[in-house]
Amino acid sequence: MNNMRGLKLLSGKIALLLVGLVVSLQSMAQQEVMYSQYMFNTLAINPSYAGSRDVLSLTALGRYQWIGVPGSPTTYSFTLDMPVKNEKMGIGLMAYSDAIGVSRTTGINIPYAYRVKLGSKTTLALGAQLGLDHISNNLSNVANVASGDEVFDGTSDVNKLFPNAGLGIFISNDRSYFGFSVPKIIENNLSQYEIGGEQFITKQKRHYFAMMGFVMGKGNVKVKPSMMFRYTKGAPLGIDGNINIWLRDKIAFGVSARKSQATLSGQEVMDAIVGIFELQLTPQLRVGYSYDYNTTTLNNRNTEKFSNRLTGTPTHEGLLRYEFGYGKDKILTPRYF
Repeated sequence: MNNMRGLKLLSGKIALLLVGLVVSLQSMAQQEVMYSQYMFNTLAINPSYAGSRDVLSLTALGRYQWIGVPGSPTTYSFTLDMPVKNEKMGIGLMAYSDAIGVSRTTGINIPYAYRVKLGSKTTLALGAQLGLDHISNNLSNVANVASGDEVFDGTSDVNKLFPNAGLGIFISNDRSYFGFSVPKIIENNLSQYEIGGEQFITKQKRHYFAMMGFVMGKGNVKVKPSMMFRYTKGAPLGIDGNINIWLRDKIAFGVSARKSQATLSGQEVMDAIVGIFELQLTPQLRVGYSYDYNTTTLNNRNTEKFSNRLTGTPTHEGLLRYEFGYGKDKILTPRYF
């Protein structure tokens, strides 16, 4: 009996945790998809990256966050891009699905980039994209919530299509890059509800991304540091710091530290440590894997009335990229970004 009561208590706390995450994601925290391998999946964040790899490039990614927590985030993305008009332009396609608890966003974007040579090796790309998002927030399906709460009575549920657009800039050469982007500019209103006589409106928030990186070293060992900053009005600044070591331009090992915008620890500290492995199997095929170790209180929670402990909430992320070369001279190996 004690174990049954403990299980009910734990399930109730998990449900409330997910409710809190969904509501915070709607109102002020990060809504854009998070990637640990952002440095290898740039088009998912910045439309100006389209065509930057100089060949037809396909990238698929799956992310499974907080394994062991019911309703934990699950993300899938697929990008395709290629240069056109003698590599002066780039076009692409980006599709994704991002789910957490009773909330899911499925979207498709069409990015376009105009590329200008700033020198023999440096290119400036200006990008824009048009997109369509289907957002489903079924808060009325949340269990273990007291009846009578307006937020969960069905009036705040969302099941709509929303148009959007994004902008970006990307400057790169064979040794370094810098990018800035706003993937969604339109702040669409999602729903409206009332709590205690006060009106609340949930909406899509505008997110700003800045990323940079460079390659050091020659020969068989190279070091590639990179960073990404994420900003959303009303949420803490998110920071990712990463360093990858490439061996013989075939194998890469890396480590990242992250401070998320949706910080669960309640403190302004790094809340995840990430290990990254990349393997260039052929000049056209690359695979990648990352493992996030969560350092917040979500990773080691205990309840007052239940002796068992929910421990170990890792995140797994896998990446697969294939590039179609139009000739041997078009395949550049390795491509560090």
